[in-house]
Amino acid sequence: MLKLIKNFLKEEDGMGTVEVVIIVAVLVAIALVFRRAIFDFVQSIVDKIFGDGVGGEIIKGIPD
Repeated sequence: MLKLIKNFLKEEDGMGTVEVVIIVAVLVAIALVFRRAIFDFVQSIVDKIFGDGVGGEIIKGIPD
């Protein structure tokens, strides 16, 4: 099993670390830009599931 993991880590095919870091950075940037919209969306879903007013308590303390 350990030999399989070592071979997998040495393998040069597939995505490299730089590509993964760039993808994560883009996703974080998008999340920061649309932060308020994402929180409002989550709050509306929570309100639909648990009833009105509960979503504000769950998402309380999130900065604008």
